[in-house]
Formats: sequence, C-alpha cells, structure tokens
Amino acid sequence: MALVGIAFVLFLLLGMPIAFMLGLSGVAHLLVLDNPTFLSVIPQRMFAGINSFSLLCIPFFVLAGDLMNKGGITQRIMGFVRECVGCFRGGLAYAAVIVGMILSAILGSANAVAAILCAVLVAEMSKDGYDEDFSVSLIASAGVLGPIIPPSVTFILYSVLTGVSVNKLFIAGIVPGILIGLGYMLVIRYYTKKRNYPRAKEKFEPKELFRSFIKAAPALLVPVVIVGGVLGGVFTPTESGAVAVTIAFISGLAYRTLKLSELPEILLNTAMTTAAIMLIVAFGNIIGWTFAIDQLPTKIAKGMVAITTNKNLIMLMILGALVIIGCVMDGFAAIMIFVPVFAPIAKAVGIDPIHFGIIFSVMVNIGLITPPVGMLLFVTSNISKVPLGKINKAVLPFVLSAFIITLIMAFVPDIVLFLPKLLAK
Repeated sequence: MALVGIAFVLFLLLGMPIAFMLGLSGVAHLLVLDNPTFLSVIPQRMFAGINSFSLLCIPFFVLAGDLMNKGGITQRIMGFVRECVGCFRGGLAYAAVIVGMILSAILGSANAVAAILCAVLVAEMSKDGYDEDFSVSLIASAGVLGPIIPPSVTFILYSVLTGVSVNKLFIAGIVPGILIGLGYMLVIRYYTKKRNYPRAKEKFEPKELFRSFIKAAPALLVPVVIVGGVLGGVFTPTESGAVAVTIAFISGLAYRTLKLSELPEILLNTAMTTAAIMLIVAFGNIIGWTFAIDQLPTKIAKGMVAITTNKNLIMLMILGALVIIGCVMDGFAAIMIFVPVFAPIAKAVGIDPIHFGIIFSVMVNIGLITPPVGMLLFVTSNISKVPLGKINKAVLPFVLSAFIITLIMAFVPDIVLFLPKLLAK
C-alpha cells in the first residue's frame, strides 16, 4: 500500500492529469496485490464506472449552462438581483452570492459558476471600489455553491458510487447550500462595514425591479423547473437536465442573443467537458475497485472502530481527514478515492447515508477554495489575473465560514434531513 501512496504523490507532484493519476495509481495497487489476472479486467471496470443512467444528466447540465452563458441569460439574472439588493451597502457583493446560488441551481459545477461570475463581475466590482482580492475570493467561494445546491455533479457521482438516492441528495442539498450562502453574506457584511464598500444603487426602484424581473423571467424559470420538477417527482434529475436545455435554448432564441451558428462550438465544449468528467469517473473506478479487492475500507473501518464506536467521534475523525485531503487534492479525485473508503465506515456506525453524503460532498467542495491546492483559486486567479497569493489570504474568512456551518450540520443531522423527511411524508 505504501507503493500506491508514493506513486500517487509522485503523479500529483508531476502535475499529471487527474484521470491518469487515478488510473495509474489503481494499476500500481493491482501490481502490489500480485495477481496478474486482475489487469485484464481493467477495461471492464472502466466501462462499468460510466455505465450508469444517472451520469447521463451531466452533459445536459453542462449544455444548459453553456446555452445560458452564450445567450446572455446570466447578465439578465445579474440585472434582476442587482435591482433587488443594489440599494444595500455592499450590494454588488451580496448580488454575487445570490447570482452564484441561482447559477448553481442550473449548472451544478463549481468551475462553471466561478468562471461565469468572474467574467461578469470582477471588472464591475473593481470599478465600484471593491478590493480585487476580496472580489475574486468571494467569487471563488460562491463557486463552491455550484456542486452543493442541486443539481450537483458531486451528488450524482456520490450516488453512482454508493447507491444512495440522487433525488434525496438533491433535496437534502438545498438547505446546506442556502446556509453556506448566508454564511458568506455575514462575511460580506463584516468587510462592508470595515472597508466602507458602496451601494450599487442609490435607492430601491420598484419599476426597475419589475422590468428586470420580466427580462430575467425565462432565465429564472430554469432553476425553478429543475429543482421544482425533481422535488415534485415530475421527472428524474436526468430528465430535468433535458428540460433545462430546452428552456435555455428557447430563452436564448427568444432574447435574440443566441445564434444558431454558435451551436457547434457550444456542443463541442459540452462534449469535451463531459468527456473529461467521464474519463475521471472511468479511471477513478479502477482505484475504487482495487480498494474493494484489498478490503481497504474494511481494514480502515476496523482501525477506526477499534479507537471508538461513537458515531460523533467517527464523524469528527472523517471531517479532520477531509480537511487535510481538501487542502492537497482535487475534488473529483477525492470523491473517487475516499467515498468507497469512508461511506461504509459511516454506515457501519449508524450515520444516515443521505446526511453523510451531503457532509462529505460539502467538505470536498470546500477543499476547492482551501489553499494551497484549491482548484477554484487557480481558476479565478487565471481569469482575473489577480495573484494567487493575494487570493489565498483573502479567501480564508469564507473558508472558515463554510467550515463552521458544515461542522454544525455534521452534528445536527436534522438541518440536512429536515427537507427530505418533510417531502417524504
């Protein structure tokens, strides 16, 4: 097992793509197991990893996001939210979080939410007098909401790996996403007072609010259809993705901002993004499979249970491990490697599978903004051209806020399970 760890760290330091890093680490583990017959099964395991109907919704959500971005729908959502909160001091910062939450209910991807917000908001916030490190760290943090508020690629992968209902994960993710967004707003309030950030608008104008709402209505309909349809049992998450694509396409044409000539580029981008995710899932399934062969989850579970059988202490130990993992590892890699390890342990000590799935997913996504390897920090730094060192320091209050809220949710399960239980009645 030590050889596998060394191989993984070496691949990580060499900057190897995540998918190949996972696959080669799995092959190294098979070599350690010293059973050559396992090597011939690798192609089958790769195909088995992606042969899931639930994964079909990923390209739909990616395509819906691309159609909305190209169709100028994001700007209309931003205009409406700005009319809602622009009259408050620091209104543009609050708007960034709210728009991030709305986009999260459409895109399901942290990188997509952060990239769109960067393109739309960084220059505007800078013009209004916001410090660039604050603006970019806020946008990176808002991106974390992408894989938490449903629909969520993270929840889909977790469901595929564990068999937990993706519908229930979607429902359970709503409250945590809102709470983390509110936590960010408390941080904004503190810095707004400290640095005297301005209002985006001098006064509230109901007429302008109504006009902006009419313009944004088709765009706002997308998250309502996705989340409402899944919650109401009208359609599955996969079907909701197809519906979202239809609404985004029709809205883009109705606004006359989406050109049919742009469709080939949009479809190509969707195909490339989907292929990258599927490659990670396929190669990640190899290492998950080798862990199962080696009975690694069972061995770790026995080790942890030998220390304590108290589920709160087990949860605390797993959270501590996820903090460290989040600091040094990409989110997708962490999901593919550690879900097969930690999920059985949580189940064995009586932690609700839905509750644990949400806490695990949230912690992994907080890792996306945790220095030094938080992927969203690199994404936003590259787009905004703000030095990574400045963002690393400025993002810490947002990381701390998200972690405190997650810690509370970890030990008060009803916060997470309230909505799934309510809708199950």
